Amino acid sequence: MLLRITALLFCSFICNGLFAQTDIAALVTKYQDDVRGPYRDIAWFCADGSVVPSVTGGCATPDIKNKQHARYKDEIIRLGKNEHIFLAQILTNTKQNAFWDQENDNSRMKQYMLGNYLAAVDDGWINRKGQFYRGAFQVEDEMEWGREYLNWLMGKEKALVENFYLIRQAVRDIPHRKDDDLAQKIRNDSRTIADKYGKFMQLRIKIHGQPEGADAGAVEKFLEEHRTELEKRELVAMTQTLAKDIRTAYVDRDLVADIVAINETIPEKNKLKDKISRWATNQAWDADNPTANTIDRLTSAADLMWTIRTGIMAESPYYRLEAMDISIALERLIFNTANDWKPASARELMEKICYLGEAAAGAGYVEEWEWEEAQPQIADLNYQLVYPVHATNYLDAARRFVEWGVSTNRGTFGEVTDRYAEFEPKAHGFLDDRIRGSVLLPLGNAVGQLGDWVAEAGNLRNEMLDVPNQGSLRGLNAGYAMGKLRVIEGNPDDVEVNPNDIFIFATPPSDLKPVGGIATVNEGNMVSHVQLLARNLGIPNAVLTDAQFARLKKYDGEEVFYAVSNGGTVIMKEADDMTKVEKDLFSVKERISQRVTVPTDQLRLEVNEVLNMRDIRSTDSGKLAGPKAANLGQLKALFPDNVVEGLVIPFGIFRDHMDLPMPGQPNETYWEFLNSRFAEARQMEEAGEDAGAVEAFTLAQLETLRDAIMRIELKPALVNALRSDFQSVFGKGLGQQPVFLRSDTNMEDLPDFTGAGLNLTVFNAVAEDKIIEGIKKVWASPYTERSYKWRQRLLLNPENVFPSILIIPSVDVDNSGVVITKGVSSGLDGDVTVAFSRGAGGAVDGQAAEAWLIGQDQTYTLLSPARERLHRRLPVTGGSVMVPAPFNERILSPGNLKDLRELAAKAEKIMPESSGEAGTGPWDIELGFANDKMWLFQIRPFVENQRAQSSDYLESISPAKRDDVYYDLSVSL
Repeated sequence: MLLRITALLFCSFICNGLFAQTDIAALVTKYQDDVRGPYRDIAWFCADGSVVPSVTGGCATPDIKNKQHARYKDEIIRLGKNEHIFLAQILTNTKQNAFWDQENDNSRMKQYMLGNYLAAVDDGWINRKGQFYRGAFQVEDEMEWGREYLNWLMGKEKALVENFYLIRQAVRDIPHRKDDDLAQKIRNDSRTIADKYGKFMQLRIKIHGQPEGADAGAVEKFLEEHRTELEKRELVAMTQTLAKDIRTAYVDRDLVADIVAINETIPEKNKLKDKISRWATNQAWDADNPTANTIDRLTSAADLMWTIRTGIMAESPYYRLEAMDISIALERLIFNTANDWKPASARELMEKICYLGEAAAGAGYVEEWEWEEAQPQIADLNYQLVYPVHATNYLDAARRFVEWGVSTNRGTFGEVTDRYAEFEPKAHGFLDDRIRGSVLLPLGNAVGQLGDWVAEAGNLRNEMLDVPNQGSLRGLNAGYAMGKLRVIEGNPDDVEVNPNDIFIFATPPSDLKPVGGIATVNEGNMVSHVQLLARNLGIPNAVLTDAQFARLKKYDGEEVFYAVSNGGTVIMKEADDMTKVEKDLFSVKERISQRVTVPTDQLRLEVNEVLNMRDIRSTDSGKLAGPKAANLGQLKALFPDNVVEGLVIPFGIFRDHMDLPMPGQPNETYWEFLNSRFAEARQMEEAGEDAGAVEAFTLAQLETLRDAIMRIELKPALVNALRSDFQSVFGKGLGQQPVFLRSDTNMEDLPDFTGAGLNLTVFNAVAEDKIIEGIKKVWASPYTERSYKWRQRLLLNPENVFPSILIIPSVDVDNSGVVITKGVSSGLDGDVTVAFSRGAGGAVDGQAAEAWLIGQDQTYTLLSPARERLHRRLPVTGGSVMVPAPFNERILSPGNLKDLRELAAKAEKIMPESSGEAGTGPWDIELGFANDKMWLFQIRPFVENQRAQSSDYLESISPAKRDDVYYDLSVSL
């Protein structure tokens, strides 16, 4: 089913005026103080469909299906109906299809899970007083409904295959059997104690990060030492209960017996039941020595989780729920006992990482095909002595694997969490809580421990303030910056950034104005326009963990120094702790020396007619049109069967229209306005005016210019030429052929700068008026705030930026992305980096793309799977629609990867030899596949920031590269 971009998922309250954002927050606050919460009254919901208030009696006819529970207040009903926001949901009598909510990406079920979290961490949340409203719901009825619903879900085989992780999480949260999740209660209680008594914070961090049975004694000791203060805050009873719960969860609880009890409820004999029975017999719990046989129990439990994951679809739908419950119990067992396995060597630690990775795959944090690709990367290296590169490659693979799992969780619940965070900031904690209660926590800790060992062995010294597991940090782009630290939890695309600050994002932004530095919890996509711009401009960029992100929150607003070396070292320190060498990096002289001039001496502005793309070549780049059009014309000659036809509106047509009178500016043309305003801005600079004032003036003038360009009247000669050329080149008239209009300026792809993604592409325009409007939008796009700010970091003459327009037919590709004929992560010229997303506009727009490293030896390494719930398709009627995409199927087939490897080799051979191409590689290729046919959209030089790569300071903080050393994996950790 087609879904319009997030509008169908979550319509803004403001868009139809029903609820303002502040109103929903006020609604929550209002009901928190209401003894009935969001509920109106208690009623009987009768089997015959009638609803009878309890005060007037019961249902007319006795029936086991008659149910009594609360009714929602009218505001809550309207909120669900109009805004698709469901608060304080009661499961009983809810329609199963409505709760599954497939049309809205399962939003309603996700909201139920998020609502449970908020109630757990915030004393009932919207039901703070309403949770004591007697009869609001009946636990037995909720459990009965939960069993029926989950069994119904288990029979939806396509849904179970495509949404395994989501459904397994629902089984955890939806009541259907008598069970409890002590781990979450322990986290909640420790958070409450620390919030009310700050000295408990260190214990809280330990309990949240590496929980184990020994924490019970530590809590009891804390209680003994701080009893007086805890009594003042009425926290003694909660602290005592916390110690008891920790002991129950991590020491005394016989989870094997729990698994046996569930398994015995399966009446018929089947393969999974037999395997589970054999496992339970071999792993019987010893109450006198609960840590005995820990390694065998954990590894066999991981194997069994994977067996359940891969075998559940072969079992009867009637007993899949029990198998899922057992999988959840196995994960809990692994979570509770993982800290008891204390590897003695790096090699044993790798073994632990591999088994915890298998458990994560069994739990659905990665897909089956992803585990098959990852398992060889994190399996035992089979050697005692290894080269440093092998240990580093293993560590990188293990880090990436953890990021995949975190991305699955974020990709599944991110939309709902962001939506709720608009009116309830505590919703941000939901994503972190899911991870902290999962096998990803001990897996991440193990990977962090290995990272520390590799860093120590290789003398790699990360120094990011006081974040934990420094070895888990991973530098992406070399560079350095100084500025205020900004830690952003919510939607990064709503954040106003600036080039002076350093931004830490929970999720990578899809679009970004200039920043001083950036770090993200997961890298998103290493070849997106944002990442390429950051790489090109020497903006330091690194990846960190959720736990490290949480620790950095306390430094929000502090002035810091941040550096990433070309060897991957990450440094962040408070500005007061900078050395003299680090302070000297920020001299005005060095900043100015980076700026360049857009060449104008070869511009052929006298050419002011629409061109056939076949008639231009790379030698025309910067003369007639930008590099997109010039290079695509070259590609049409080199790869005629893989490149569409095209038309080009050259620089000259834009310049000709800029001589028209500008609306609202008497006696001044567009061109005169543009030049006079930039000249005025330079005069302000030379007069010593504040840089912020100069920028504000310039941006205001550019806004005026953009608005005027949108009102420009296209000359009849241009419109007539388009009508004629559409028919002759595309075979369809103007208004009948869907096309892309791509901005293509003379400031893109200079020798020291790539303007990738700075200007506009108009997607899939069909109607003549939409195409004409698109031309104006493209002409105006170089003068947007984002484009201007990125350019100003390098350009001395921004008034001489000229846009041309490349017009090409729309290709409704199945997937699209980027090929870089270099190992972006490995740094090796012989490697190839591939990043693809489903649908059009893939990878370059910042999606969490499927990325591969194709090695010189023709090996294929999965760097990251795709984690986008929706992808863009291009209907023939114009515009675009967003279509849901499951994660369980890979995007690129082995055949696609082979084709891409061959394309990269061909580009490396052909492009330097082709007329006008001065570059020798590597190359940045944009393309797509439609029915497995390859379509090329662009090939251009891949530009990196040489200053960042060669900085003496960055070299000084990189570990020395040595080929004459080995790491001994058998030495004690």
